[in-house]
Amino acid sequence: MYFGSDAANFALLLARVWVAIMIFAHGWRHVKAIKSGPGMANWFESLGLKPGPMHAWAVTLTEVAIPFALAAGFLTPLDYGGVCALMLVAFMTNHRQNGFFLSSSKEGYEYVVSIAVLSIVLGTLGPGKWSLDHALDLTFPFEPKKALAITAAVGIGGAALFLLAFWRPPKKDQPTA
Repeated sequence: MYFGSDAANFALLLARVWVAIMIFAHGWRHVKAIKSGPGMANWFESLGLKPGPMHAWAVTLTEVAIPFALAAGFLTPLDYGGVCALMLVAFMTNHRQNGFFLSSSKEGYEYVVSIAVLSIVLGTLGPGKWSLDHALDLTFPFEPKKALAITAAVGIGGAALFLLAFWRPPKKDQPTA
């Protein structure tokens, strides 16, 4: 879906770039954590995501790669679907049990769920005219119903499939990270 006004196109560009910066910064922090030792991989395993090293690298590479396509507005519904999937997996594995509010003492789920919902909304709206999708005349799938279906399928469906395949929640008597 392409908007005619410069204000709407600027708003979509601003949203894409901000989400891209935020996800990239998170991924870059993960790169540093992986380089410093097995702590991140061990943390993933403590959440029930095994093998921890594979998941640590997969999440990190996703968080470092998606932002470039997202900021450029290239395959936008797929990019936002990927961001949504990351956030939903984080919600289920780490944040859900901590309650709604994010604070300095616990990682509630308000942030990750907000980013997941925002990703579905922005993926549905499309990249706007100031994007590679528009410049390359990639009209697929920017009819809002199709874009919503693709973004939600990648985000919600991808998270669900990932969790079914890889997540084995720790037993209640086992401590979590």
